[in-house]
Amino acid sequence: MSQVKGGLTILREMVHTLPPSEKKLAQHILENPEESIMLTALALGEKSGTSSAAVIRLCKSLGLDGFQELKIRVAGDLQEQAEQGYRDIEPNDKYENIIDKVASNTIQTIKETVDIMRVSDLERAVNTLSNAKSIVFIGFGASYIAAKDAEQKFTRIDKNVQSFSDVHMGATAIANKGPNDAVVGISFSGKTKQVRHLLELAQHKQVKTISITKSGKSPVSSISDIQLYTSAAREAIFRSGATSSRIAQLHVIDILLMALASKDYEEIVQHLDQTRKAISDLKEK
Repeated sequence: MSQVKGGLTILREMVHTLPPSEKKLAQHILENPEESIMLTALALGEKSGTSSAAVIRLCKSLGLDGFQELKIRVAGDLQEQAEQGYRDIEPNDKYENIIDKVASNTIQTIKETVDIMRVSDLERAVNTLSNAKSIVFIGFGASYIAAKDAEQKFTRIDKNVQSFSDVHMGATAIANKGPNDAVVGISFSGKTKQVRHLLELAQHKQVKTISITKSGKSPVSSISDIQLYTSAAREAIFRSGATSSRIAQLHVIDILLMALASKDYEEIVQHLDQTRKAISDLKEK
């Protein structure tokens, strides 16, 4: 990230979930972003018909450190050119248009996911995974694709890792974990009951927990020690959770892997070389 961005994205994705005064304030910022970043919390509260306390509460609801971070993120958004936004397919759409729209939506999802990512949360997650004796990835439905992808990639760097989409098998594995282990719960909506249940079990066993959900507060993110977010992607009827959101989850997994590889570079490069050679030898036989 060349600059901190994502303020407008976070506001758009969370505005409809906020309490009345915070929702009114968020809508005011979305409608008047240039003016809002020039104001103090007190002045913004007056302009929006709310209060400075509402500004502070809004920043807390957005998961930000304070009003200054929100202003910096919105300012970063304003420096960029206007976004093309998401585009859904139409009946009997030309193949050329479908190719262009799918590519555009994927790029937009990845961009927004990167914009809202906080480096401090990424660093905490990487340190947790680096020090973990074992890692369990949990996901159900389309989110299991990301969990299985994580298992395959982290196995290549010699991590003791498992992935589960069966709640009973996941519970069995977590029941034998402890403070030196980590559990990563993946749920686009953040409302998957099975993921929340397994994260609660992990916390009961004092296992360190990480969540990967769409931006905003949710039952899954609220129960985890470390929260990583993807763009909500504003899924349309043909852009379901199996497309844009899956790409965003896979992107976060790749970022975690690369950040971990950079942190423990020499050791991980050696593991990657060994696994690459093993697979190459199999292909030659």
